[in-house]
Amino acid sequence: MGERNKQRIETRAIHAGEPVPRICGAVSMPIFQSSTYLTDAGADYHDLGYIRLNNTPNHTVLHAKMASLENGEAGLVASSGMAAISTSLLTVLGSGDHILAHKCLYGGTHDLLTGEFESLGITHTFIDAHDPDSWAQHLRDNTKAIYVETITNPLVEVGDLAAAARFAKKHGLISMIDNTFASPVNFRPIEHGFDLVLHSGTKYLNGHSDIVAGVVVGSAELVERVRHRLNHFGGALDPHACFLLQRGIKTLAVRVRYQNDNALAVARFLEEHEAIERVFYPGLPSHPDHDRARELFDGFGGMLGFEPKGGAEATLRLIERVTIPMSAPSLGGVETLITQPSQTSHRGMSEADRQRLGITDAVIRLSVGLEATEDLLDDFRRALG
Repeated sequence: MGERNKQRIETRAIHAGEPVPRICGAVSMPIFQSSTYLTDAGADYHDLGYIRLNNTPNHTVLHAKMASLENGEAGLVASSGMAAISTSLLTVLGSGDHILAHKCLYGGTHDLLTGEFESLGITHTFIDAHDPDSWAQHLRDNTKAIYVETITNPLVEVGDLAAAARFAKKHGLISMIDNTFASPVNFRPIEHGFDLVLHSGTKYLNGHSDIVAGVVVGSAELVERVRHRLNHFGGALDPHACFLLQRGIKTLAVRVRYQNDNALAVARFLEEHEAIERVFYPGLPSHPDHDRARELFDGFGGMLGFEPKGGAEATLRLIERVTIPMSAPSLGGVETLITQPSQTSHRGMSEADRQRLGITDAVIRLSVGLEATEDLLDDFRRALG
């Protein structure tokens, strides 16, 4: 860990990776809207200054900033979260390889493994992240990696993450984790032994619902391998999106900590309301993973799930009646978003798979924003009444 990383995360979010001295004295990083750059003779292809190679000044600042926030050796940005996820997976997996994956994954990642990868000859086994003793029986000679999510979407479960990192090291696997829901403010997987950390930068890192982006952080050697693959796949992040992501990250710590508090208040209110069947939030003592989340995390996050009494009909009625939360997919922005995952993030999953995972049509996912806590509670109180 470098000297810069000894600073608190609030300081690093603002200052890590920034050019020294500042470019032309500009306090804010300028947007380098140039597709190509002057090149020294004999430079390696991947070092040519070119937007598609993700190495313009706007990219390199973000790479260093994200590496600092996650306490990794190197970082990389991509054109979307799925670009980061798919490229990283295809860097460590090839035809004939096998991966162990968390059984409750984001719908896009689930569909990638079950659909696209099957056609490429890459196989998978879904594992119960709460049952480390069961993992070894699924190992094969061609197993290369284990893939988990810090907090699952949309039931906000917290698997045995530390065990996943230990299991990977014991069996020579690459450990990969999607840290989108927690953000490095609440959890930093590399500190617990993970090899590659992935983010949809669209969500908490940017925080303003106005770009899509992806992030990869890990060892210098592994991230360099991912970068070379990404360069060929063409999943580059536009310089203006780089600027917006960098700007958003600077307020990450204050945003996420307020969202932690807001979400906990909403979760407590809903859990006590007679119209609510159940609430999924790891900050509640009633959550089965509460003790593990309290041990691992610095905060419980801004995401929660719940089910109103009355099934899918009550769910749709509540989504229509609230006025502050907006009915829209995605998450992690300043505004509170409410959605029915069976019809949005997990719509590509078969109904049988959704039912098996507990993602019924009654489940609501709430991404709690930065609105006043009491205003949110008053809105739910009225909508539920």
